[in-house]
Amino acid sequence: MNQKVTEQPSRYNDLEKMSIKELLGSINKEDQTVPVAVEAALSQIEGLVDAIVDRMLSGGRLFYIGAGTSGRLGILDASEIPPTYGMPPGVVIGVIAGGNKAITTPVENAEDDEEQGWNDLKEHSVSEKDVVVGVAASGTTPYVIGALKHCQANNIVTGSISCNPDADISKVADHPVEVIVGPEFVTGSTRMKSGTAQKLVLNMISTTVMIQMGRVEGNRMVNMQLTNDKLIDRGTRMIMDRTGITDYEKAKQLLLEKGSVKLAIDAISAL
Repeated sequence: MNQKVTEQPSRYNDLEKMSIKELLGSINKEDQTVPVAVEAALSQIEGLVDAIVDRMLSGGRLFYIGAGTSGRLGILDASEIPPTYGMPPGVVIGVIAGGNKAITTPVENAEDDEEQGWNDLKEHSVSEKDVVVGVAASGTTPYVIGALKHCQANNIVTGSISCNPDADISKVADHPVEVIVGPEFVTGSTRMKSGTAQKLVLNMISTTVMIQMGRVEGNRMVNMQLTNDKLIDRGTRMIMDRTGITDYEKAKQLLLEKGSVKLAIDAISAL
């Protein structure tokens, strides 16, 4: 078996002998290659997003499932959907090997259990209405691959995000995405370029899906949750910009009364 690209030796050596300036410059140089690698996978990402939008517009949900850094990135993306786009919790769900403890603390051997991923998905009553996206930089994580195998056996649409060509996970994904970023700056440290690539792809997927589902108007997050003063101020100014209201306090009061920018604007439009 050929060595995985993600495990190949770094292009740099003697890192401990580098100055801080040299380290930062070298890491930045490597990071600049990541968006180019993502661009090369855009058609794959498009196919996955098409499938997700189709299912979610029909009432389905989106699951991300992963282990370690990949699992944490999926949970991060999922957790930001309700406050950013006002979607109910439980529409986009992140599942990680080892459960919630693994978000902050490594759980020994959790990613090696090929059956546990499917068991974790079943706790959310996953069904053929949903889409399950496996996130695994190496593309070989048993926890994730096992989950996707079970999904396919149960007619659940699957996708994957990995950073190795012809990855094992791609073989069990209906819509595989492979972003080949090359060797890491620190050999094998896939929290670096691979993690950055996965974060970029997850951002693209969830943002595009939410726009397609009508959660953005113009270029504004009109359904965001009003969870702090900054967001209330942002929402107030959106209302003023969209409706012509010039009284800040009046716009703010309307926003708080209606609960979202969209509902406030719709109320004004209905007058």
